[in-house]
Amino acid sequence: MRQAGRYLPEFRETRAAQDFFSTCRSPETCCELTLQPLQRFPLDAAIIFSDILVVPQALGMEVTMVPGKGPTFPVPLREERDLEHLRDPAVAVSDLNYVFQAITLTRQRLDGRVPLIGFAGAPWTLMTYMIEGGSSSTMAQAKRWLYQRPEASHQLLRILTDTLVPYLVGQVAAGAQALQLFESHAGHLGPQLFTKFALPYIRDVAKRVKTGLQESGLAPVPMIIFAKDGHFALEELAQAGYEVVGLDWTLEPEKARERVGKNVTLQGNLDPCALYASEEEIRRLVQQMLDDFGTQRYIANLGHGLYPDMDPERVGAFVDAVHRHSRLLRQN
Repeated sequence: MRQAGRYLPEFRETRAAQDFFSTCRSPETCCELTLQPLQRFPLDAAIIFSDILVVPQALGMEVTMVPGKGPTFPVPLREERDLEHLRDPAVAVSDLNYVFQAITLTRQRLDGRVPLIGFAGAPWTLMTYMIEGGSSSTMAQAKRWLYQRPEASHQLLRILTDTLVPYLVGQVAAGAQALQLFESHAGHLGPQLFTKFALPYIRDVAKRVKTGLQESGLAPVPMIIFAKDGHFALEELAQAGYEVVGLDWTLEPEKARERVGKNVTLQGNLDPCALYASEEEIRRLVQQMLDDFGTQRYIANLGHGLYPDMDPERVGAFVDAVHRHSRLLRQN
């Protein structure tokens, strides 16, 4: 998952040298942080170190990372007229060249060892941060926009989609071999609002990125959609144009497979907090997870990101258990 290095002491040491978004803007540092987990564990892929909020930054909004609080927008969007101050999406994408440079550098350093995954936040999730001004347990201000300013909400979601499409195409042009879209705040919407304000843009991103790759003469890459707590829309997500649907830990693998059918790959979904358990228990949980998902169209992963206080040894136990039991399943 996206926060792949936060639990590593070498990650914290590297990050301590400069503030968060300065780190994001340094291709060399992003490359180093991306590769650190691979130097410890035999992982099957790397995901570029970056942040979903570089997109609102590129659109002209100030974002800072406040210790102990998280991402903060000193001047969030409050009125419909605030949208006029956002930069043109084409101009915004040109400000994200540092991400493309980090991807190219990392791809060179990987030298074919494992694939490199690029990513971005989905439009609704980015919208929540831009209106709430940071994290929120309710997303009440962002949802107020959906109810009181539906047209302005769609306008903002279109601006974000128009920025995300060339941004993701640019990541592939720079060397990304797969793309993941994070709809981290899907669960705050419920079925009706999700269908109206999130799903159309999730679909549009997939469709337009695939078209953009083709028009640019680039080979298609697998696309992954991860909608946290979006279990109510699992069937719709499976039909949204993505090759892979990521699952959080609240879904039962066998029931998820029944709902999406056999043609979509599933990714997930061990509870990240399971890594607080003993190594023996981690092995048991991984074995159960892999048995439940089966060997076809499945990518073993956690059901969300790792937490900073997790023991790297437990992460290693998880990776080892996945590889060991996968080999046994294939032999049988």
